Amino acid sequence: MYQAVRAGLRALVCGMRAARRDAGMVTSEYAMGIVAAVAFAVVLYKVVTSGPVSAELQNIVKEALNARM
Repeated sequence: MYQAVRAGLRALVCGMRAARRDAGMVTSEYAMGIVAAVAFAVVLYKVVTSGPVSAELQNIVKEALNARM
């Protein structure tokens, strides 16, 4: 019984050590994440500032400001 518990604890500790060695992203992964976020922001900006979407957003704001309480 003691050996089984000890083996289980050893496996748990070794697993935690392995997880700590690979706990974060490397610089290239950060760079790819930033590039993807910027690309998504650019696409979102283009969609929001396009003619039909911009007009619809302006209508929504106008209706909200003119709503009766």
